[in-house]
Amino acid sequence: MSCLVALFVDPLYFYLPMLGGNTNTFCVKTDLRLRIVVTCFRTIADIFYLLHVIIKFRTAYVAPSSRVFGRGELVMDPKKIAHRYIRSDFFIDLIATLPLPQIVIWFIIPATRRTQTDHNNNALALIVLLQYVPRLYLIFPLSLQIIKATGVVTKTAWAGAAYNLLLYMLASHVLGAAWYLLSIDRYTSCWKSFCKKEVSSTKCSLSYLDCDNFNSKGYQTWAHSTKVFENCNPANNNFKYGIFESAVAKNAVSANFITKYFYCLWWGLQQLSSYGQNLSTSTFIGETSFAILIAIVGLVLFAHLIGNMQTYLQSITVRLEEWRLKRRDTEEWMKHRQLPEDLRRRVRRFVQYKWLATRGVDEEAILHGLPADLRRDIQRHLCLDLVRRVPFFSQMDDQLLDAICERLVSSLSTAGTYIVREGDPVTEMLFIIRGALDSSTTNGGRTGFFNSITLRPGDFCGEELLAWALLPKSTVNLPSSTRTVKALTEVEAFALRAEDLKFVANQFRRLHSKKLQHTFRFYSHHWRTWAACFIQAAWRRHKRRMTAKDLSLRESFALDEKVAYETGEGEEDLSVGSNPSQAKMNLGVTLLASRFAANTRRGAQKIKDEMPKLRKPDEPDFSTEHEYE
Repeated sequence: MSCLVALFVDPLYFYLPMLGGNTNTFCVKTDLRLRIVVTCFRTIADIFYLLHVIIKFRTAYVAPSSRVFGRGELVMDPKKIAHRYIRSDFFIDLIATLPLPQIVIWFIIPATRRTQTDHNNNALALIVLLQYVPRLYLIFPLSLQIIKATGVVTKTAWAGAAYNLLLYMLASHVLGAAWYLLSIDRYTSCWKSFCKKEVSSTKCSLSYLDCDNFNSKGYQTWAHSTKVFENCNPANNNFKYGIFESAVAKNAVSANFITKYFYCLWWGLQQLSSYGQNLSTSTFIGETSFAILIAIVGLVLFAHLIGNMQTYLQSITVRLEEWRLKRRDTEEWMKHRQLPEDLRRRVRRFVQYKWLATRGVDEEAILHGLPADLRRDIQRHLCLDLVRRVPFFSQMDDQLLDAICERLVSSLSTAGTYIVREGDPVTEMLFIIRGALDSSTTNGGRTGFFNSITLRPGDFCGEELLAWALLPKSTVNLPSSTRTVKALTEVEAFALRAEDLKFVANQFRRLHSKKLQHTFRFYSHHWRTWAACFIQAAWRRHKRRMTAKDLSLRESFALDEKVAYETGEGEEDLSVGSNPSQAKMNLGVTLLASRFAANTRRGAQKIKDEMPKLRKPDEPDFSTEHEYE
């Protein structure tokens, strides 16, 4: 920062010369107020340069001979550090630290100025400001050191673009200041040229061009008779100013500091951006050389700094551009394969949802590039609170939770996506973070059976995999899903794959806790479905038993009436003889009731045999560790 500030401060010395006088007569003077302000800022910058030199005398370095393996050996001996620094960059840093402009402006120029001295002191100031070159050179090794230590000069793309734009504005600032100084020098050259040619009653002296002699009697007499200022007026075309004409014609050389600074800055920025194409130069060699320098510097800076700024700005949208290209490739592929519109719509919805959730960042690739300990801490930070939302995992200790968090991977699903279908192999357990899933089963496709539940954040599915993983000698074949799981909305979840779950299951065997077993049963949707069907079957059995008991009572009652009728038949001959049709009707009702009771028992037994039975879910083994043979 001190180097950048110094690079901005040094060109301000070019603005010290300015035109004085009145409306018709002019002279050259120095802006005293600006000289004091610039000297103060320049002195502060020099102090930072001096501190930089002192620090480099105490900065250790890595011995080149020790870089064969590893990071090398650090040399901390002050004598060796000083010896190495003096032989390398010390003299460049020393030249950049010396307060040469202050010495020249405050001591050398006032001491060498006499009444007969012309204004070549401006050229002397320009030579002294060649110190700007080593200061500009120091920017590059400092930038390289920052890049070597941190990888980049700026942390964000916007800051990188602003940094390159700042360097471009610095070049415009230097170019505008140099153009201003050369404009003053060109204007005074016109004065001196016509002053030497002038023939009048009062002889023209070069000392009259200095404002120190403005109030002298000889200057006032000469000013009323001279034609020098009139001949040097750009409107008269008596002198070819070339590229400096606008500075003289618009009185930029005589304006206040703020006005002339911004005008010169605009001129420098304009010429750098256009490579000096709109410059109209004269045949003066110095002027044409300056125009050539503008064209070369403008081309190099525009290609380098503006190119870097464009790169930084493009890096902001690189993810978005990659996503657009991927989306375009996907559209071309779907069109080439002639996918139906329904599938195309589902693909577009998933790509859009994945972009909104991840912004094109591959989280797994980033995590796999980190050390194991750091990756474990990051996964714990991201997943621990979410995993603890799952009631089944809330009963586990931190060691097992860390093992689970370390192996969880992100999973995204759009609405209408089937996570797993009934009968398909279960490859992962899914723990829902956001969204809702529909979990349904037909108990193996049996007719008349259907059960459906909704899974919400905190629920999980794929628990068949847990029972498979906890088996002491689980087979290679993955278990089949007993349910069909479908996303009702956009779902964001963490997935625990089969191989990772098998590793974690080895830790579960140490948890011979009845509490964990009860928790698993309570929150397992398989056990809930089985329990509901078990209660429903028990209720149906109870209803059948009650129906059978009632029918048995009715049948017993009908048989008692039949026996009583047969016993009292002889005693009731008159009654029967008098009403034979009523007796036949009672006997028919009794027989029908007996047959209905028998048919009802056979039907109930048939329904009982034909009623589908829901298999009891496999329960993970939460006992102590198995002994492997």
